[in-house]
Amino acid sequence: MKHNTLGVSAGFHDAGLTLIDRGEILFAGHSERFSKQKHDHHLCPEIIEKVLSYGPIGKVAFYETPWLKKTREIYAGQGIEGGDRSSTWTTKGALKKEFGELLPDAPIHTFRHHHTHAAAGFQTSPFDEATVVVIDAIGEWETITIWHAEYEGKCMAGKHAKYTKLWSQRYPHSIGLYYSAMTARLGLRPLDEEYIMMGMAGWGIPTGLGQDLIETCLVEDFATLRFKQNLHAGVDKNFMVDMNEYDIAASAQLSVEKMIDEVMARARGYNKSRNLVYMGGVALNCLYNRKLGNFFDNIWIMPNPGDCGSSLGAAALAYGGPVNWVHPYLGTNIGGSYPVQELLDELQKNKIVGVASGRAEFGPRALGNRSLLADPRGAEIKDKVNEIKRRQKFRPFAPMILEEHVHEYFDMPEKTPTSPYMQVVARCLKPDDFPAIIHVDGTSRVQTVGKDSHSGVRELLEQWYVLTGCPILLNTSLNIRGEPMVDTREDADRFEKEYGVKVCS
Repeated sequence: MKHNTLGVSAGFHDAGLTLIDRGEILFAGHSERFSKQKHDHHLCPEIIEKVLSYGPIGKVAFYETPWLKKTREIYAGQGIEGGDRSSTWTTKGALKKEFGELLPDAPIHTFRHHHTHAAAGFQTSPFDEATVVVIDAIGEWETITIWHAEYEGKCMAGKHAKYTKLWSQRYPHSIGLYYSAMTARLGLRPLDEEYIMMGMAGWGIPTGLGQDLIETCLVEDFATLRFKQNLHAGVDKNFMVDMNEYDIAASAQLSVEKMIDEVMARARGYNKSRNLVYMGGVALNCLYNRKLGNFFDNIWIMPNPGDCGSSLGAAALAYGGPVNWVHPYLGTNIGGSYPVQELLDELQKNKIVGVASGRAEFGPRALGNRSLLADPRGAEIKDKVNEIKRRQKFRPFAPMILEEHVHEYFDMPEKTPTSPYMQVVARCLKPDDFPAIIHVDGTSRVQTVGKDSHSGVRELLEQWYVLTGCPILLNTSLNIRGEPMVDTREDADRFEKEYGVKVCS
């Protein structure tokens, strides 16, 4: 009997595949890591061959409904994402376009875009019941949804996930499109470099003029999240023309936080559950995420909350029951033991080192298996790492820290005392000691590493602490700006040769 369920996200941006077998995740990965094309929206042959190597496919599940998306595309025309990213009319047609002759001979299931976001979060969460909030740029038509999710009845896994939609907002009114439009206004790439604008916000001041312009020119009603214009086409290049780019970023960030506050207050107001599952691309805004505890007691954000992660959501819905989430290391494997001693030697000698070991992370953030690591204590380290990665010098780096020491160094949000997936920012309590991982506003995007981390980076940090008395390392993704993260040992060799940084495996 064929038990493998294949979840597919492809055709718009950040294509990915997830393969599960009766609730166990066999593989979850990004097409870009295989094709070497950043944000690849198509499935490359290598990732397809990878999932098919696990054996016959019993079900195929697609992350959205192509015909419904097509109606919105016809209504909207080309938007700020650019390029020819339209889907075909039918699910089988869309899959055939992606898989070609390799399309598995298996039943095909189609789900709504926001439903798969919700399932990727809830069915991997530790909760039996939750309020689910999804905020992204756009699905087929929906841009924000609030759900009540719970398990009931019986299925092959013993219980079945049930979703009740409580509220939604539709295109063109979109928090995600608003943030992308402001990203484009700053000359950055929308649907790619929103995280850069988030970093720029720390350098700016959310001026009264900026807020007035945003709130009077763009936002019609905060309570219902309605905008005065369709921001899919961006904003005029002269909008806020008299303000510097950092103040624009700070004003945009403050406005988006006010909007998300309204969504979370509405979600909490349904009084369905004090457990929150938060998904969609906007859930990557870790500046806002520190505020989630103002509304909910327990919080789960699956480490890949954007469209690629919805490949897991589609597979989860087709399967029906809870998915056994253990860790995010679900992609390509580089075999062998984690090179702890080699990394320690290089850190002590040169202060900066790469690591490519074990299975690659599923999600946009490196968590120790495909990371560029550095000693966080040197004043010169931040500029050196930014130079290696070809990044703007204003951009911050994240610390990874032994979980048991986090409260000695960071003022963590009350309801998120740990952050294993680098999803919240916190104020550093000893900023002068760690200049390489402190942003201009005194905060850091923290990754806590617990004893159950399932990565050899835990042992590395323990040994680093013994050697130096410092439980922290700088951690950033092992890639250069504009390129995907290193995936294979061959990628690591190329990185080492081209950028002069030793990469240990």
